[in-house]
Amino acid sequence: MSDLQRSFAKAKLAGLPFEPQLPPEQLYGDEEEEDEIDQLKPLPEPTQDDDSSSASSASSASSTGTIRPSPSKHLFARPKGFTPRRGAVEPLPWNDYFDQELYLEIERPTEKVTYHAYLTPSSAKGPLIITHHGAGSSGLSFALFASQVCKILPTAGILSLDARGHGETIVKKLKASSENSIIDLSLKTLSEDFLDVVKMTQEKMAWAELPGLVLVGHSLGGAVVTDVAASGKLGNAALGYAVLDVVEGSAIDALQSMQSYLSTRPKAFPSIPSGIEWHTRSRTIRNTTSARISVPSLLCHDPSNASQPWTWRTDLAATQPYWEGWFAGLSHKFLEAKGGKLLILAGTDRLDKELMIGQMQGKYQLQVFPEAGHFVHEDQAEKTAMIVADFYRRNDRSALVLPPKVGAMPKP
Repeated sequence: MSDLQRSFAKAKLAGLPFEPQLPPEQLYGDEEEEDEIDQLKPLPEPTQDDDSSSASSASSASSTGTIRPSPSKHLFARPKGFTPRRGAVEPLPWNDYFDQELYLEIERPTEKVTYHAYLTPSSAKGPLIITHHGAGSSGLSFALFASQVCKILPTAGILSLDARGHGETIVKKLKASSENSIIDLSLKTLSEDFLDVVKMTQEKMAWAELPGLVLVGHSLGGAVVTDVAASGKLGNAALGYAVLDVVEGSAIDALQSMQSYLSTRPKAFPSIPSGIEWHTRSRTIRNTTSARISVPSLLCHDPSNASQPWTWRTDLAATQPYWEGWFAGLSHKFLEAKGGKLLILAGTDRLDKELMIGQMQGKYQLQVFPEAGHFVHEDQAEKTAMIVADFYRRNDRSALVLPPKVGAMPKP
């Protein structure tokens, strides 16, 4: 560059207005917001120079003249109304989906149990749909399903219980021994618990008689409601039962790989939102809304682990002695028990031989949701609610109009 060019450039630069350097807090916003996702505002449209001679010179002028920060503006500040992404996995309260929660106490010779359940009472002559969750889950896994059912059947009620060792149901041993250190999760005990919850709910709500009942169970819960239906202890109040994504053959086959699956799960989480996010990212639960309701009840706080204080509430690996007993003989009981029968699966490949024959003979209603995972009632809450509501309507005995007896018919 020649001396003449240097002097010309210095003269031009001297004529430009001085812009002081911005402090960091104005350029990037508050320090507490540094971990958020920054969003840039769109750049202004290029301005045409009055005496520009070409499009390229105009473009060049606009690119140097529009990105000049002003001290009065935060170039990288977060826009008003911006919602952090992590808010999408915050927990949702249970009382948005049920009217009340129940704590029902019963004392036996060896234990004292405080059952916990969520209830939306039925009105008029509506049915009561009683749900039982699967192993490691909780009554809140049916929360979104419950709200959808009540939209379709406004008079229907929902009773969703936490099984022992799950959710907020507490079992206290009265006789301490090594044998009693493990919670009894046998099918017989879970079925007795189910019946006790129904009976105690009737007493607490002062119902003169039980409304029409539809039993709905997912996975292990499907085995429980089938066992209860087969026992006949609910009498004529039981209209039918629905089993969600469990059949004997495939369930027993899956048990062989259950321990390896459990070993791949995280043992703890740094927060409840991170637990929710793991369930949705791993596709364990494919409905984010349902996961935000149900997942918090699957975790409990362990203060001994400062970095990852949220651990699993139920130790599924410790329940292994009961696994085979849950599902042995399930298909036969499902087909032979009295009442309407509904089976909802995530794929027809789960059907075993006995159920395939029963389906061809028309012994039960089969519905398949291929787009759902194992938690069909969470992944497809609305569809599941529609199917169960229709199932109730077809098995509702109060809607039947029987013809008069021959002797009571008027004579011509």
